[in-house]
Amino acid sequence: MKYWVIIVVVLVGLMITIAGALFKIMHWPGASLMLIVGMGLKALGILLLLIKAVMARNSNSLLKQ
Repeated sequence: MKYWVIIVVVLVGLMITIAGALFKIMHWPGASLMLIVGMGLKALGILLLLIKAVMARNSNSLLKQ
């Protein structure tokens, strides 16, 4: 898996979380679901990044990809 895929997952999660926070402030419906999905995507992205870092054989190969 490429790093840009992980970055896209985290950024989409961040955008959904920010939109969910706005919905929560404005008391619009769907805010809780948006916050849960956004936080879940961010957690998934971080988990994928950690797995990729652990699977790298050395620190130089992690930085080259």
